[in-house]
Amino acid sequence: MASDDRFRLHRLAVICDGLVPVAAAADDRDVLAEAGGGAALLAALARAERGLPFRIGLEEAEGPVADKVPVFETLTSGSSGRPRRILRTQASWLASFVINAGLFGLGPAVRVAVLGRLAHSLSLYGALEGAQTGCHVHLMGGMRPDRQRAALAAAGVEVVYATPSQLRMLVEAGGAALPALRVVLVGGSKLDAALRAALARLAPTAVVREFYGAAEASFITLADEASPVDSVGRAYPGVRLSIRNREGEVLKDGAVGEVWVRSPYLFRAYAGDDPGTGKWKAGWLSVGEAGWMQKGELHLAGRVGRMVTVADENVFPEEIELFLAAQEGVSQVAVLPRRDALRGVVMIAVMQGDAAREEAMLRAARERFGVLKAPRAVIWMEHWPMLSSGKTNLTRLAAEAGL
Repeated sequence: MASDDRFRLHRLAVICDGLVPVAAAADDRDVLAEAGGGAALLAALARAERGLPFRIGLEEAEGPVADKVPVFETLTSGSSGRPRRILRTQASWLASFVINAGLFGLGPAVRVAVLGRLAHSLSLYGALEGAQTGCHVHLMGGMRPDRQRAALAAAGVEVVYATPSQLRMLVEAGGAALPALRVVLVGGSKLDAALRAALARLAPTAVVREFYGAAEASFITLADEASPVDSVGRAYPGVRLSIRNREGEVLKDGAVGEVWVRSPYLFRAYAGDDPGTGKWKAGWLSVGEAGWMQKGELHLAGRVGRMVTVADENVFPEEIELFLAAQEGVSQVAVLPRRDALRGVVMIAVMQGDAAREEAMLRAARERFGVLKAPRAVIWMEHWPMLSSGKTNLTRLAAEAGL
């Protein structure tokens, strides 16, 4: 594998749209159509080897910003609004390619797959990492979940990169088991217990490795079977973590504060007109997440931007979502605020699943969180708006639920 500062297509790598190998085509645009699939990936790699910038997706926006070092753009998930453009050096991802090759056994002829579209960072990362290390890379973004599952089985895929939502749809699609799958790399959010159990039935020999990260920061932590179920794991190799209060003071174990990160994997800047939400301070980056450290493990409370105050108590919706997702009869859940004349704000659970279990779910939430933090009601949705990144479209969901 090349060790310089540029992405390169390994001579033994094979790029496939689903199961079909793709040949390189002439395309020297700096912004490549997301629908291009494997051809777009090969074109991006050709530009990268020459030190030229690229982005896959968001074709209507202005092109990437040129720089004196090899750079590229990817996108945030866009779960709470329009995706932000992230400007990165190629070296910021290459550094972790080397680490992951050792951790997950990536190399020539290993079959890997990405379930999402290349416009977003998790899928683009997995595809580029596979191409760099000589893998057979199967791009499955845009395929129906049942066809993804059939293709994974037919190709004998060993390593898959996915979000929990993508994996849930894969499980629910039915079809063949995946005995060849040995590593499932999960990013975007925590797996709930039910989905983890379903994955064990789908791929009985696979090891599930959850990581916490962000488009701006790449890998931050990595969890394994020894990690507490409510943590997101220990610092990924090369990462330093710090929990700080609003004044910037470092907090002790167990105290909730803002998560700050320092590593070789951080982005350069936001591109375009959006100023973004990331904050820099003396080489440290915060992407607006709250959490705490306990015995070397990072625990997340939720996004600072999603935190709401209910009767003078801070509430992180993600904590409640994770709890409800583990309840019987829940297939999708988001917890959103609604204005209330008495308390200012109350929490509402928006769900897909078994509506007959609504009272049991609300009762369990009240017992776990108390009457102030627990959802006051449930809104059941037939349609669940999703982003191409595999995450819930919270902005659209709130509008459709009338919140």
